[in-house]
Amino acid sequence: MSKVKYRYNPETLSYDKIETGFRYYLSRVFTFSFFGALMGLVYFFAYVYLIDSPREIRLERENSRMLAQYEIMRDKLSQVQVVLDDIQQRDENVYRVIFQADSIPNSVRRAGFGGVNRYRYLEDLDNASLVVNTAQKLDVIMKQLYVQSKSFDEIIDLTERKEEMLRCIPAIQPVSNRDLRRTASGFGWRIDPIYKTRRFHEGIDFSAPTGTEIYATGDGVITMVRNSAIGYGKHIEIDHGFGYSTLYAHLDEFNVRVGQRVNRGDVIGFVGNTGKSTAPHLHYEVRIKGRAVDPTHYFFQDLTPEQYEEMIRIASNSNRTFD
Repeated sequence: MSKVKYRYNPETLSYDKIETGFRYYLSRVFTFSFFGALMGLVYFFAYVYLIDSPREIRLERENSRMLAQYEIMRDKLSQVQVVLDDIQQRDENVYRVIFQADSIPNSVRRAGFGGVNRYRYLEDLDNASLVVNTAQKLDVIMKQLYVQSKSFDEIIDLTERKEEMLRCIPAIQPVSNRDLRRTASGFGWRIDPIYKTRRFHEGIDFSAPTGTEIYATGDGVITMVRNSAIGYGKHIEIDHGFGYSTLYAHLDEFNVRVGQRVNRGDVIGFVGNTGKSTAPHLHYEVRIKGRAVDPTHYFFQDLTPEQYEEMIRIASNSNRTFD
């Protein structure tokens, strides 16, 4: 037998009997069900959004370790960049200078990557800036290492050919000039003997009698044997390789032909007074990659340090040329 329930009525100061029919029990079931479902939702969302699952805790730990590793890798890449910069400086200012190789500009060494965004697929990640920055550093270093590797390949090739290079580089005077008395006019600005104007003299003049022997100053191949009534007159050009070439002008006679290979010290012609010349002499030029340089820097097998200083003095004192 179910219990009878009463409710106190303050107006009548008496207890009224509570009707407990089907609707009462239905409302009670609905109320308890609603609040039970509501509490279940509250616990569910609290569990999902406020309390991490074991799997989420494990993933967060892995993510933290990965971020730490990325930061360590970024720092190590910065250290690698410092070391690579030092290697590039030595390559540019020591090795390539010693072997007189062309400089590699920074625009090539540090060129970026054009075109589409290579890191778009990383931009949606958490901590995207760290990941993208690390990936960019790695790509830049890899490209610089590739350029540096190619540079070292070139230096190694030049090193293996160093003996040949030493034979080919101009290293002696083109005429016999032990006492330096034949040194007439040097490299630089001079007064033109014909036009009487100040002009740049791209070689050095050696005064000598007509018929004096002229020597190849380094091993090479004859690329030009030309007879002209003006300018250089009869002149010869030798390609020594490695970017070097030499010119011998105002000759009286030739002793070589185009395509002939010559060695240092071979007689290639004879001093004359042809072309734009005011007296028998040899006009001699040294060029590196087509640019005229001071020939006095290329007599190191012929002169002692004292003789070299004396030649510089004699050549710089003369304000006139023979051509």
